[in-house]
Parts: sequence; structure tokens; C-alpha cells
Amino acid sequence: MAKHRAKLAGRDRGLIRPATVSVFLGIAAVGAGAALPALAQSYSFSNVKVEGNERVDAGTVLGFARINRGQAISGGELNEAYQRLADSGLFQSVEVVPQGGTLVIRVQEYPTINIINFEGNARIKDDKLAELVKSQSRRAYNPSQAEADAAAITEAYRVQGRIAATVTPKIIRRAGNRVDLVFDIVEGKVVEIERLSFVGNRSYSDRRLRQVLETKQAGLLRSVIASDTFIAERVELDKQLLRDFYLSRGFVDFQILDATAEVTRERDAFFLTFTIQEGQSYSFNRIDAVSEIDGLDAADFRDALRVRSGATYSPSVIENNIARLESLAVQKGLNFVRIEPRITRNERNQTLDVTFALVRGERIFVERIDIEGNTTTLDQVVRRQFRTVEGDPFNPREIRQSAERIRALNYFSTAEVNTEPGSSPDQVVVNVDVEEQPTGSLSFGVSYGVSAGVGFNIGFSEQNFLGRGQILALDVSTGTDNINSQINFVEPFFLGRDLRFRFNTYYRESDNENARYDTRNIGVSPSIEFPISENGRIELRYTLSEDKIDNVDDGTGDNGDESSIILQNEADRGPLIRSSLGYTYSWDTNRGGLNPTGRNLFRFSQDFAGLGGDVEYISTTALAMHERKVWNEDVTLRGILEGGVLHMLGDDPSRVTDRFFGNGKIRGFEPNGIGPRDQNVNNEDALGGNYFAVARLEADFPLGLPEEYGFTGGVFLDAGSVWSLDDVDGGSDGSEEVDDGFNLRSSVGVSVFWTTPIGPLRFNFAKALAKEDYDEEQVFDLTISTKF
Repeated sequence: MAKHRAKLAGRDRGLIRPATVSVFLGIAAVGAGAALPALAQSYSFSNVKVEGNERVDAGTVLGFARINRGQAISGGELNEAYQRLADSGLFQSVEVVPQGGTLVIRVQEYPTINIINFEGNARIKDDKLAELVKSQSRRAYNPSQAEADAAAITEAYRVQGRIAATVTPKIIRRAGNRVDLVFDIVEGKVVEIERLSFVGNRSYSDRRLRQVLETKQAGLLRSVIASDTFIAERVELDKQLLRDFYLSRGFVDFQILDATAEVTRERDAFFLTFTIQEGQSYSFNRIDAVSEIDGLDAADFRDALRVRSGATYSPSVIENNIARLESLAVQKGLNFVRIEPRITRNERNQTLDVTFALVRGERIFVERIDIEGNTTTLDQVVRRQFRTVEGDPFNPREIRQSAERIRALNYFSTAEVNTEPGSSPDQVVVNVDVEEQPTGSLSFGVSYGVSAGVGFNIGFSEQNFLGRGQILALDVSTGTDNINSQINFVEPFFLGRDLRFRFNTYYRESDNENARYDTRNIGVSPSIEFPISENGRIELRYTLSEDKIDNVDDGTGDNGDESSIILQNEADRGPLIRSSLGYTYSWDTNRGGLNPTGRNLFRFSQDFAGLGGDVEYISTTALAMHERKVWNEDVTLRGILEGGVLHMLGDDPSRVTDRFFGNGKIRGFEPNGIGPRDQNVNNEDALGGNYFAVARLEADFPLGLPEEYGFTGGVFLDAGSVWSLDDVDGGSDGSEEVDDGFNLRSSVGVSVFWTTPIGPLRFNFAKALAKEDYDEEQVFDLTISTKF
């Protein structure tokens, strides 16, 4: 812990010492033997005189002393009067001196604080420090309070990881018994975590466990990374993160034996060590459900279980199945049914038998739900996180899950949900105590890509618009060749149900160097999204847009450039209105969070254009992905299949604004670098295709560098194609045919990922293996995107 201390600073700087204890009882006596009995007598003063006071009036001094003229008092009561005066905090020294029938109270007042200054601070601004100190201008200076203020400032620096900071309160004397109070601050350096290590881990490497923790080890960019500073309070969070990590992977006996933080002798670094005991990883074996309630058959509940024998044990699997069985009980009209998971270990084969027992619970009801602390957020936003309402049977597990949902909103810095007895033994009151936190952000960003060039963006986002839990976001981004702006509004609980309503409007322009024509898109798209299963959701949407193709070279310009007659014909059709209905079905195992070492994702979308407007088509896209972590979760393997079909319904052919280009799908090629291309004109623009299909295999892995540097590597293999046109009559007059066949492209490459404080950087080095002569390759690509 950093020290704070007080110093004298020459003749004009110094601390005023605490009040001096001085009580004189002068009793006139003839001889020494007569003085001692006199001390035990009572005294009465016909006059009380106050001396030395300047700002504090005599009545206030007497009020603290509580001594009245003619009042009989003892020597002990005189001492008590002194103590009250000294404890008032108004006086530097106090003397209580009896002089015959007069009691003289002499005081020396503390000086008045003129101003309060902070010197030497750079990391914490004056206004923030002023909020920490309790000493005030135009109030009496108190050395004890100044020391307490110095300690509070020191604590603020400690939280930032600057444990070597020192704060010294000093005074500068001014005329009129006034002083300037100065806090002399030596901030010191940030004390970083030089080494973050683990003892007792066998199944996972130190590198993998460091990724789990909120605390990070100091690395290459230590001067700008805040998470590598030592904060004692963060260690408890790290412990919980470690427990969750191991428990979700079947280590039911996992324990954290110790977490020690040692500071170096120079007080400039910490060594943080977690001593753990992993135990063994268990998997599920026999799963069953039994009923201990008369007349209740467990067969339907047994069929509702979703636990696979052989799967790795995880507490979340147990919780999800309890929730499923309790929901089934409610559907059957069975109240006060509780599900008790009973686990039996099989030490020999490291498996767990789980029996879900249906038992009769206590007849307790929720009397009311009280919410406090939500100064901005409406009550209904918090209440809708509860599946329980007033009058429902009390379910402790549901209340715990509701608390987690409230915290997951990220509207509150703290959110505590507790219960207390209600007005009768069978009633409980649920208390929700929250503290609001900022939910809006204004961001400015920079992005860079080898092909796209430098881009800028500005965005505003409010995650709790007007306290209603709604999302409002505005984004404007510009690049070397494009402008993209959009407004998004989301109501996550439309009509009081789990319906996510979204309204999106956008404006996009492109003037791409890789295509010698421009496009403009303006549109609006409202949508509704809702769950249809535990991991599945579906979105229904309507889109109304205007799409335009501009500046297509027809050969009449000064440069003599000429685009394909296909593009010229599409541009001649002018701006077209598109009116379409669409849907997207997505199934994502990440929503359930049951498998921390893998993920499966499937997404299928269709849009039907032709409900009015100028174009008629069906556009279909699909994506399937499987991801798994192997080799102690240090390596991530990923496989992706993706494809799309555009089918025109009318007599008009498709346009480049509707077709697929496969940009970013196959690395090693420039944007608009693959697919059908009219080679019979000097503007060999990519035309896109009505079909695309891509397969990608990827692996991400550590590079052997210190994890805190943020470098990881990857390898990839991409293969696919873009093909098929409705109109293949190319050239300048339509007399030449364009090759729109399925021509396989493939590439292989390596990636370097660098996680930096200014944003994630990705370096791709790719080599095309299969390509057409007219394809445009891109061996190296760098992307960076950051917001600040």
C-alpha cells in the first residue's frame, strides 16, 4: 500500500499541530498540605472569560465548554470541558485556566483554508480529485482531515495500479490566519503484472488459462493497456472465471487453493500466481427422471430431457434441463413441483449418473416485486426479465436466472436481486436494487484495407433509449470509394413479448476502383425476430429500396473507355424500385452455451421481390459452420460452407445490384476479382453471378510468442466460384459471348492476427491455386478497424 505523509516546507510551509492539552487548576492555599484536598472540591466561577478567539464567537466557545457562570463544577468536569473544546476541530490549542473567581478559556484557532490545490497529478484530473477530499475552502483547516484526504487520493491511485504513489498534504500560510492547502502528489509508475502463472494445471496450458482471466500479463504495449495493472478486487472475478471455465469442462472437483500477489522489492511489478487443483473431467452417463409425487408419471418428463450420454458434464446443461422440466410441469398445470438433480459418481470410468427427481415444493407465492434505484430505466424493462409475476408460485431458480438476465442488459453497474419474508409465512417479496450506468456512446473510427483504402466513420448508439430498453444507432462511414450510412431502431420486447422489432434505413454509394461504374442504394427494412426453439430464431422482414447504376462508360468519353453492353443495358433501365418480403432462420448453439469448446451455426435466408416494384426474383443464401477447439483448446478448427442462388421470375435479366460477387469469400483475390467478366471490351468489369458457392477451412493457433503480446496465427484454404448470367451477350454490341460457367477458384494462405489497444489487425498472405487468366489477385491484405 502506498504511503502518505505530512512534511514541513520551510518557514512558510508546515502543518499545524493538534490542540495542546493544558488545564491549570490554581487554588490559593496557605500551605502545600491544603492544596491536595482542594482538588476534590467543587468550584464556582462568577465569570468565564474567553481569550484568543477571532472568528469563533465567545458564545460558541462556551457552548462547547458547557460551563455557566455560578455553576458548581469539579476538576474532572473541567477536563471534560477541555476535551469537548479540543474535539470540536476548531482550535489548534486549548487552555482552561481557573484564576480565582474567573475561569479563563484561551484558544488558538485553526487557520481558514483559502484554496485547495493539487500539484504533480497528471493521470487523475483536479476535478476528480476534488470530489475525493472533504476539506473545503472557507472552512477551518484540520490536519487529521487533510491526512484522511491524502489517504483517499492515494487509494484512487492504487485502484489504477499505482501503488507507489505518495500524497503529501502541505500548507502555505497567508495573511489573516489563512492557509492554502496543497496536496503534493507523486504518481509513480503503473505497477504491472510482470508474470501471471498457474500451479497445478495439467489439462490446460498457462497460455490458455490466461485467456480466461480478466487480468492480463504485461506485454509489448504495456504503456497503453490497463488490464495488465494489478487491482486486488479483480482477483476475485478471476477466481470465478477460472471456476466457471473448469466446471463447464467437467472438472467437478476443481478448487482454487490460493491466489498470491507478490510485489517486487522495487515496488514496480507484481507476480500473480494461482494455485489450483484440477481433479478429473467427468462426462454424463445414465440420465433419468423419477417422480416422488403421488399420481404424477415421470414418462413425459423423461422424454423432455436433452442430455446426451457421453457428453462432457457442465452445470449449464443441468440448469437448462431443470428449466425445461419445470416449464413442462407448468404446462401440465402442476404448481409447486421442484426438480432436484441427484448426481451419482462413477469413479472408475469418471462418469456421472444424473437423476432428475420431481418433488413437491413448499407452497410459497410471490407477494410483490419491488424495484429500486432505476432513475432512468422504466420499471417494466426490469420486470419483463422475470418469468414470474406477483401471485405466482415462488421458484428460487427462476429468480436467480432473472437476476442474471437483468445484469446481462448492461444498463446497470450493479444489480442485486434478493428475497425477504412477505406479509404471511407463505409469501415472499422480491427486492431488486440496481444502480444506473451510462448506456450511450459516441464513437469515431478509422479503418484501413489494402483494397478499400482509408475510411472514417462516426456513430452514435444508445442501448437504453429513453429508459425503455430500446436501441437507437446512427452510423456514417466513408471510404476511398464509398459512403455508407444507416439508422437502426430496435425494440427488443415488442408488444410485451419476446419479439424483436427492428427498423433499418440506409443510404449507400459506391465508386469503386475495381468497377468502372457507380451504384446507389436507398432503402428501408422493418423486421420482426422471435425464437422458435432453444437455439433457433427466425426473422421476418420487408424491404423497400431504390437501386441505381450510374456512370457506365459507353465509349463516347475522352478516354475511349467502354464497358460491356450488358452493363450499359442494365444502366439504361434507370433506378428500379425493389419491394420484397424475406425471412432468415438461424440455429446457433452459442445461444444455449452448452458446449464451450465448439459451435455449430446454420443460417438460411430467402427474399421474394415482386410485391409491387420493378423487379421480381427469389434470392436464397445459406451458411453452415462448425467450429471446435482442440489440443487443450489452444487450436481452433473451423469449416464453413456458404452459397447463394438468385432466380429471376420475370422476363428482365438480373442486374449487378442484385447479383453475387463473392467479395471476401475467397481470399487471395481482390474485391470484384472473380466471376464472369466481359473480356471483349477495355473495361473488363466483373459482372457478378446469379450463383456462388464457397468452402473455407481455417485453423487459428498460438505463435509461441508471449500471450500478452496479442499475436496469434492462422492458416486457411478457400475454394469456390461465382457463376451464371441471364444475359451473356457481351462486347460493345452484344456480339460476343461472356463465359459465365462454373470455374473453380481456390487459394491457400496464412494469417497473422494482432490484438492491439487501437483495434484488431489482420494480415493475410494468400496464394491463388486455381484461377482464370482474367481474375485479379491480391497476395497481401491488411485490415484494421478501431473506434475511440
